[in-house]
Amino acid sequence: MFTKPAEIKIAIIGLGYVGLPLAAEFASKFPVTGYDIKQSRVDEVSLAVDSTLEVDSDRLRSVITATPGAQGLYCTSDTQSIRNCNVYIVSVPTPTDQHNRPDLSILINATKTIGKVLKPGDVVIYESTVYPGATEEVCIPVLEKVSGLFFNHDFYAGYSPERINPGDKVHTITNILKVTSGSTPEAANFIDDLYRVIVTAGTHKAPSIKVAEACKVIENSQRDVNIAFVNELSKIFNLIGIDSHDVLAAAGTKWNFLNFKPGLVGGHCTGVDPYYLAQKAQELGYHPEMILAGRRLNDGMGKYVALEVIKLMIKRNINVKNANVLVLGFTFKENCTDVRNTRVIDIINVLHEFEARYEVFDPWASPAEVMAEYGITTNKNLEELKNNYDAVILAVAHSQFKLLNFDKLKRQKESVIYDIKGMLERTLIDGRL
Repeated sequence: MFTKPAEIKIAIIGLGYVGLPLAAEFASKFPVTGYDIKQSRVDEVSLAVDSTLEVDSDRLRSVITATPGAQGLYCTSDTQSIRNCNVYIVSVPTPTDQHNRPDLSILINATKTIGKVLKPGDVVIYESTVYPGATEEVCIPVLEKVSGLFFNHDFYAGYSPERINPGDKVHTITNILKVTSGSTPEAANFIDDLYRVIVTAGTHKAPSIKVAEACKVIENSQRDVNIAFVNELSKIFNLIGIDSHDVLAAAGTKWNFLNFKPGLVGGHCTGVDPYYLAQKAQELGYHPEMILAGRRLNDGMGKYVALEVIKLMIKRNINVKNANVLVLGFTFKENCTDVRNTRVIDIINVLHEFEARYEVFDPWASPAEVMAEYGITTNKNLEELKNNYDAVILAVAHSQFKLLNFDKLKRQKESVIYDIKGMLERTLIDGRL
């Protein structure tokens, strides 16, 4: 019924932060075709270059092949090049729209692409984050309609949630336990065995696709709620006049205290996944209170930080209008290139409303990508930093920022330094979460 291991040919749909590391691992064991609609992405990966910095050039060079169907990674934007594959793994983005509603358009388009080449006996595995039920309720009907084949008779499906943490070189695909699932018991076994070939940490076979989908969204929803809690504590302790980091350090001496820190919550997972679960709950008539409360609180932290900085400036008789404000960092987290759903933009929007002049420096973010996505000018070259800033906001804890002399960045003694991430010595700063 299912393809023998020696005959497996894998297509990875989407060569981004999730798809490329996955493709590189599978390519060491099987013929893999990496498919992406962006020709520029296909071109750079084919040259062993990964602008996301998730897979290094040496690793890519070891698996890249120019021969379609050969063992290794062959990259393409041509749909016909994936026609001979028999396992399709979908790893495309699943963002939310401007109203925080799940946007499955990219996922559906990727599914249509697969449907055009789907054959009897093929297996389609989804890794993209979705709400419980989306694979079978949204994707499978598209596959059936486009291909003309019948689900669980002609082709099979599965879901294995991605657990990529951008910038993390410790918790990688091979050493994180992988959750798998399949549309039939036989499909589940086939998919589980497939991932076991590359995942040395082992796998956990979920009893259904819906369970696997649900586990993904609650992993990040749980984290989101916990960060929201400490963000609220930070606001309360600020009003009381005590340092939240001091309180958390003291509380952390208890053996079962959870170690979460206040901060901005963005990115493609923690800042998005709770909305997928909330959407499904609301469709079923249940209004999720804690999940959405956490989301509202975390989504408001950028504005809160900006206003705290402005208050400090006003107290020091610094005119906010036309003030020079330096924002250090724009990516959603430290030491990675990912700017998707970064909440630093919320700080910048408030500074713009108050007509402050701001400069954004980030040695990791692509200026072209930031401009295209947000319309914001950023600079990667820290040597071009000035010494005339009325306020400095350390928004992202990139390692390069630890080497900066913050006193030299100040225009005057009264200039404000605000540390969102708690990275700097307390004697250097005027405020932090």
